[in-house]
Amino acid sequence: MVDKSSDNSLNDSMDGALKHYSSMFFLPSCKRLLLFIAVICFCVFGLSVYVLFPTAQGLIYGLSLGVVLFVITIFADVVMSKFVLKDPIYVLRRTVALSFFCWVFWALFLIVGVIFVVVFDNLLWFKLSLLGFGVVLTLRFVVLFATSSSSHIRQLLTALFWPYLCVGSFLVCWSLFDGVLTFSLSYFVIVPIVAYVAVFIFLKSLDKIGVGLNGVPALPLFKAFILNWAIDANAPLEEHLEKMGETEDIDVVMLRFDASKPKAALIVPSVHPGPFKNIGSSLLPSLLKEHFERAYGCQVCTPLGILGHELDLASQAQNFKVINHIIDGANFEVTEFLASPFVQVSEGYATVSCQVFGDTVFLSFTLSPKTTEDLPQELGVFVQKEAQKYGLANVVIVNCHNSLTDVIDTVEHLAELEVAASRCLQKVVLLPKKSFKVGSSTVYPTGFSLKEGMGVGGITALSVQVEDQTVVYVVVDGNNMISGLREKLVSAINAIGFDGCEFFTTDTHAVSALVTGSRGYHPVGEVMDQDKLLNYVVDVAKAAVANLESAKVAFKHLIVPQVRVIGGSRIKSLSLLVDKAIMKAKRIVVPVFFTEGLLLILFLFLL
Repeated sequence: MVDKSSDNSLNDSMDGALKHYSSMFFLPSCKRLLLFIAVICFCVFGLSVYVLFPTAQGLIYGLSLGVVLFVITIFADVVMSKFVLKDPIYVLRRTVALSFFCWVFWALFLIVGVIFVVVFDNLLWFKLSLLGFGVVLTLRFVVLFATSSSSHIRQLLTALFWPYLCVGSFLVCWSLFDGVLTFSLSYFVIVPIVAYVAVFIFLKSLDKIGVGLNGVPALPLFKAFILNWAIDANAPLEEHLEKMGETEDIDVVMLRFDASKPKAALIVPSVHPGPFKNIGSSLLPSLLKEHFERAYGCQVCTPLGILGHELDLASQAQNFKVINHIIDGANFEVTEFLASPFVQVSEGYATVSCQVFGDTVFLSFTLSPKTTEDLPQELGVFVQKEAQKYGLANVVIVNCHNSLTDVIDTVEHLAELEVAASRCLQKVVLLPKKSFKVGSSTVYPTGFSLKEGMGVGGITALSVQVEDQTVVYVVVDGNNMISGLREKLVSAINAIGFDGCEFFTTDTHAVSALVTGSRGYHPVGEVMDQDKLLNYVVDVAKAAVANLESAKVAFKHLIVPQVRVIGGSRIKSLSLLVDKAIMKAKRIVVPVFFTEGLLLILFLFLL
């Protein structure tokens, strides 16, 4: 018996991590960032000199300082990005963005100093500017040490180069005014040491959380996440997942339909297509479809089985281990030529569809229009036992995964799902089996992107005709559908003459962590044009029925041995790492950096 509360907790943890991941900030364009920097350099730093020294000479010096600071920023960012840091994340746009945020913090200190100069004296604004220099160094240390994968020396050079060029320009300008440079230059030696120690303590504290949860420091994992977020590099993160994962044998069930040659296949691996983007098995449904179709020349459906995130694969290497094993194992004889009509039964919110092919039953579950998310594995065990009671040797079970609301109460409807499944099996085994025809087609919609919720596997229709009954199964490569869309699509299919249908999504997580928002992805139909989607579905269903051929079918159960999966416990600990690191950062950020600030102020006024 599967622990239902554990399943819910795992999914909740995963969803929470995806929300954080998808909320990583998006940067303005490089041109806009440079415009912002120019405004700060001229209006804040340049004109502040004139405000403090309201003479023609002060205006000239101020505008000259603004020009110099702007040029220095561009020069330093180009040099650091292209020749020093050499980090794939830190393209020019991101180094400019880092400089922009540093300018914002530095400008705040200068503005406060200019305001205070009226009440106190000129040295206060000067010292506040130098205090801002310390803050900027700290910010650059934190950002670069936490996100860059370059060597520590390159990180240090990048952190120090731009601030020291800027403060050097300040000193040249300030030296033109009497009484300003009345402090020790040793301050510029002390500041980076104090800032470095504070940042080291802060980041090491976060590292320990990762060691405690996963046996790996948090920062290397975070850097791997950043690489994936910024440039879609999956190898660094998957390398960690492979080491931290578990080894499992993966079950795969399939139905292969042949006419004069392979016509279609319905393949359901016991693999969850996650965790997100191009990591692990997120792309498995479309990859399996692509490679199997290339090998056998037929259309392939890859709906979701009865499982959750505990069976996410750890890497692309594991994807292809599963795919290659399936392709090799699919070369078998297809001999069964009888099928039952399509049957659909509802109980409460549960709707179960099934059809028997030979001695194999294909059965699917939905709670639409209520949320139909990952279903507990105990439901699959129940169906297996029920099918055996009715003399059915094999079972292919699919989670339709075709309705999503803000309320996830799937487990509360488990009894309804079981009753509907039992009634559906009772009904279908009483029906006579006849020869049948199969047709299939795939459409790859234009205008729908991953960000809109459409995976690269497109929309595949598998049509089955038994005597005068024609039905169609439609699989959309997406992560669930908005509530009510399934019913709208069913009505459209029935309106063109089909006697029954069901809709599935693959639950691909290739669409996840690509957009901001509460979920980090868009279910099918949420932002895409629904009328356009409906037209695609109708067209692919018509295309499938247009190539109906007399067919045979065979069932195959494969076991892919020794596959690395991330594992339920590891998924949960990785997901919790995000929240725990944020909580830890909130607890220590004030004492660590407040202490640093006090030291910088002390040195500033004593030296």
